[in-house]
Amino acid sequence: MKLLGISGALRRESTNTKLIREAARLFEPSEFRLADLRLPLYDGDLEEESQKNGGLPAPIVKLCEDIAWADAVVFSTPEYNKAPPGVFKNALDWVSRAKPQPLIDKPVAVLSASAGGAGGQRAKSTAYLNLIPFKVRLITDPEVNLGGSMNKFDDSGRLTDEMAEKLTGELMAALKQAVAA
Repeated sequence: MKLLGISGALRRESTNTKLIREAARLFEPSEFRLADLRLPLYDGDLEEESQKNGGLPAPIVKLCEDIAWADAVVFSTPEYNKAPPGVFKNALDWVSRAKPQPLIDKPVAVLSASAGGAGGQRAKSTAYLNLIPFKVRLITDPEVNLGGSMNKFDDSGRLTDEMAEKLTGELMAALKQAVAA
């Protein structure tokens, strides 16, 4: 099974990216890719200009190809001002413009990691709403909201929080089961 990770954080030492890597380890995919969300801001004029030149901008095409390639997708989002960051929503706005739509019927799980105690729970709930128009097969149980995330990984990026690792493993098992269904 091929797994794509999409982190809503761009920071090199992002705990959301670390959490996705741990989710991938627990999923045990045959192949894993981590998407790059360093994308241009969605702009209808840029989209129109790109379409005249044969399609969407190259970074968007790559993201859509990665989504289409994957059997399942795992997102992880930080919480900025009680919502996912702009890079998360921007990526979805661009992906929504792709034909054919690569996310339709794709098994998807969403994790969140945040410095705050709630672990990005509100951002994750908003992420669920952002994914509904894509008609994904959203796996929501168990929830993984990693609060105080800066202190939950060792130097090699492995989770040190046993409960978080257990819940992440259970969520990845449910995602894997959705792929097999």
